[in-house]
Amino acid sequence: MTTTAPSGFQTGFAIHPDLVVEAAGAEDVRSAVADAAARGLPVHVHATGHGQPGAIEGGVLISTRRMDSVEIDPVRRTARIGAGVTWGQVIEAAVPYGLAPLNGSSPSVGAVSYTLGGGLPILAREFGYAADHVHALDVVTADGALRRVAPAVEPDLFWALRGGGHRLGVVTAMEIGLVGAERLYGGSIAFHGDGTAAEVAGRYLEWTRTVPDTLTSSLAAIRYPDLPQLPEPLRGRYVVSVRVAYTGSAAEGERLVAPLRAIGPAVADSLREMTYADSHTIHSDPPFPHAYYGDSVVLDGLDGDLAARVLELTGPKAPMMTVVQLNHLGGALAARPAVDNAVPYREAGFLLRLLSPLDGTDVASVRALYAEVAGLLAPGALGRSLGFSFGGGDRTEGFHDARTQKRLAGLVSRHDPASLFGGSYGISPGGR
Repeated sequence: MTTTAPSGFQTGFAIHPDLVVEAAGAEDVRSAVADAAARGLPVHVHATGHGQPGAIEGGVLISTRRMDSVEIDPVRRTARIGAGVTWGQVIEAAVPYGLAPLNGSSPSVGAVSYTLGGGLPILAREFGYAADHVHALDVVTADGALRRVAPAVEPDLFWALRGGGHRLGVVTAMEIGLVGAERLYGGSIAFHGDGTAAEVAGRYLEWTRTVPDTLTSSLAAIRYPDLPQLPEPLRGRYVVSVRVAYTGSAAEGERLVAPLRAIGPAVADSLREMTYADSHTIHSDPPFPHAYYGDSVVLDGLDGDLAARVLELTGPKAPMMTVVQLNHLGGALAARPAVDNAVPYREAGFLLRLLSPLDGTDVASVRALYAEVAGLLAPGALGRSLGFSFGGGDRTEGFHDARTQKRLAGLVSRHDPASLFGGSYGISPGGR
């Protein structure tokens, strides 16, 4: 045990716990939770720190980064992963067997926490949420007990932990299903956004109505800073890009993306056939720690005029740099898994994500801009995404529909009446 907090990917919010436990295994976690409960101290969890929802002051911080074992069963197509494992580690272990996990865009994100929040994979429309592919979990609950949770054992906890976040305990290990995906067709195509962002967004939205459920895509808009380390075509430019992931043939992939290429001259075009090990290059998320704030809006649908207004608010004239990402949902995401879980809003058509670097920008200004965007989208908004709230830990509304939240709140009352893992039901005080 130590009082020195571990460094994480998110650098924008302070971490000042009373005590840090560097857990090497489930027994360390169990002991730390029991000790915190006896002292009346709140418990926070930290793996890689990507999804840290805000500052951490006081309490016990359990770091799971040393719990990084990965065991692949190629016959059952499953992986047993420790609480500190990153998606990159799971991909590396699964690829030799021609298998892949339902990971997100960044290989350095903690796999367990990502999945507890639902998890939107790069192959989401074909296979659904990462939480839909969980077979079992090991979790330490507020009473200090280590429980094996599966469909036939602790079914209520099994429902809640898959999409309900960290609020019911500390997951020490998880067994997940893998899919056969040795290669895919994917990448991104980018366009200069100045004066054309609205057209690109409108054409993209039209295109999403024509693609099969086996194709997953997103649109991103970003005003790049004028920095010498950036490629010249991007330096200081406003760029709108479309990212694609498709497990069909390269020839069919080329046919499907032809309407995107017809939008106009591309600044960059990396669409190609690739191994699954290279799938992180589709989004090329920043690999280095930095300070940021992020939030999201889950939408039942979106038209081109509304998308254009969002890009106008968040584009080059915005008061701060804001990365906009619009994920096309539907497909397998709309289907309930064989064993139901707490992932909400399956009827949604799109997920709008906003993220702003905090270097030189205060949180209040970012929140003001995001509130303006949210107000614009309110008529079609269903809620917010639990997995994409970075820095707004004091705002827990909208993460689940009313029925799901009521059931989750009842389970919290039963399993954590003293609020060891947080206050009212919502995002936990720990993160990825």
